[in-house]
Amino acid sequence: MSFISVFDVLGPNMIGPSSSHTAGAAKIAFLAQKMISGPLIRVEFILYGSFARTYHGHGTDRALLGGIMGFETDDMRIRDSFEIARERGICFSFRPNEEETEVHPNTVDILMENSAGVRMSVRGESLGGGKVRIVRINQVEVDFSGEYSAAIVTHLDKPGVVAHVTKCLSDRNVNIAFMKLFRESKGHTAYTIVESDGRLPEDIVDELKENENICEVMIVQSQSDTGRLANGL
Repeated sequence: MSFISVFDVLGPNMIGPSSSHTAGAAKIAFLAQKMISGPLIRVEFILYGSFARTYHGHGTDRALLGGIMGFETDDMRIRDSFEIARERGICFSFRPNEEETEVHPNTVDILMENSAGVRMSVRGESLGGGKVRIVRINQVEVDFSGEYSAAIVTHLDKPGVVAHVTKCLSDRNVNIAFMKLFRESKGHTAYTIVESDGRLPEDIVDELKENENICEVMIVQSQSDTGRLANGL
């Protein structure tokens, strides 16, 4: 027998009419912007399926733009995200793609560029009830929900990297909930995603990057962990 929580029935706290098209969209973009450092100067959203057909009427565009600026799903500023993005100097665009159909019906590709000229692409799917899944980072297939705080480690596919990551986390008493490795191909770029039961220490980044094969480390704290910290729990 499967069980659901009252939060699955009620849905998330959110701005907008749809948990899939607004709350889910905002959460995908919120997670995406956590994966690239520095202020964004340009972002393009490529929308698929029902996102492509209804993105304006359901407020998906405002939700995506709000999320990419770090607004959470219940942030009232989402309503004014177009104006706020322009004030911040962010160049943004939305491009529906109704030709590609072999994707989840609520899918978006987010192409980001920061002020240092670093570019990153993230594909996310909105699953309903405000739940999402990140399924691609820079053309590498991944699987990441954002329900747990996570360390996303970009590295070369070399021996010893995963052992280094787990040792650093163990030394800091981090309890690993899930750990997955994704790679382009043997010996090339790989992503190790470690999801923890609690908030991750932000200063662990420097320790992880002591391994010469680790290129980048992104810490993505779950919104629930952030909320518990803010409330002193």
